[in-house]
Amino acid sequence: MTIYLDHAATTPLRPEVLDAMMPYLTSVFGNPSSAHGHGRAARAALDEAHERVARGIGAEPREIVFTSGGTEAINLALKGAAWAGKGRGHRIVSTSVEHHAVGHALRHLEKFGFEIVEIPVDRYGRVDPDEIERAITDRTILVTVQLANNEVGTIQPVAEIGTRIAARRGVLFHVDAVQAAPYVGIDVTALGADLLSLAAHKFEGPKGVGVLFVRHGTHVLAQQHGGSQERHRRAGTEDVAGAVGLATAYEFVCRERTDSVERLVRLRSRLQEAVLAVDGTELTGHPTDRLPGLLSLIARDADGNAVAVALDLDGIAASVGSACATGSTEVSHVLAAMGYPDEEARGSLRLSLGRSTTDAEIDVAVDSVPRNIASMRHASAIIAANPLGEAVPVGGGSA
Repeated sequence: MTIYLDHAATTPLRPEVLDAMMPYLTSVFGNPSSAHGHGRAARAALDEAHERVARGIGAEPREIVFTSGGTEAINLALKGAAWAGKGRGHRIVSTSVEHHAVGHALRHLEKFGFEIVEIPVDRYGRVDPDEIERAITDRTILVTVQLANNEVGTIQPVAEIGTRIAARRGVLFHVDAVQAAPYVGIDVTALGADLLSLAAHKFEGPKGVGVLFVRHGTHVLAQQHGGSQERHRRAGTEDVAGAVGLATAYEFVCRERTDSVERLVRLRSRLQEAVLAVDGTELTGHPTDRLPGLLSLIARDADGNAVAVALDLDGIAASVGSACATGSTEVSHVLAAMGYPDEEARGSLRLSLGRSTTDAEIDVAVDSVPRNIASMRHASAIIAANPLGEAVPVGGGSA
């Protein structure tokens, strides 16, 4: 069996979550908008899912909007808030290390006259709240910052940023909590969030379902049109099974978070110590304010993709960064923003642990990962010394 160390990309569906979903994939199949018994049963489950998620993040049920995933939640937040606020201003403030769901949505809005301001980060990938505050003008309508980075795991000072924004009338604050949700407790009031995005598949829920928290009184323009579902904010027949699955998975996360974080920090520390013992390796991201199960590094003079392939052949699933950017020939925009030159960024590797990661799997990984990195660095050194593959005379001399 492959050892799965790519939980930052997605997580396996928890069996208890599947069990909770099954009735709504089989016998309880009604449309929640239907008035008959089948529809009322589905509606009851959907309403309860709103309540369960709301409890988990300190919100009200009416503030929960179910979506098809984190990307849709983020797009609804950014585009919906931008167009709703266009009459007041056109400036949107973000950071240089946001997920592509944020970055590409903002690039789209830029085409329609919105001014996008990206605040730089430090070597650890953290943004300075003072810089965010200084970027806010009387034409700013929205600030969006991720709670934790999906590539390097750095946790941002979101609550402090939220406090600064709250002092500026008329500026909305969106928090991308997709990657952080399994490991960082979320209280939308403490974070100062007006909008907050989640995705079920990051915490052992089903793929294809997410949540957007919209604080009561916050106006967003719907981005798809049809019926009046989700209080007119997201048209389309609701995925009841998905909503139940997300709510169930998130309840497990909230109950188990303290113990899970403690265990993951211990396992990650073991793996980190072993990997960083290899010459030429360096931890990326903040050394302490980071997600507990995410180990990100660069291996100088090695190709991260080659290391990931070697690990796959060795029975370990890992990645070089965001799964959404896999296949791209460009280096990570996150590492570039953190100041790493292209040749170093190409040596990136991400190993992300999850609830199902075992001590026995880490026992294997602490041997395999350093060995494969060292092997790839050695191979790169040989190629660099003899790029044309010329034959070397026996004894190293000439006749």
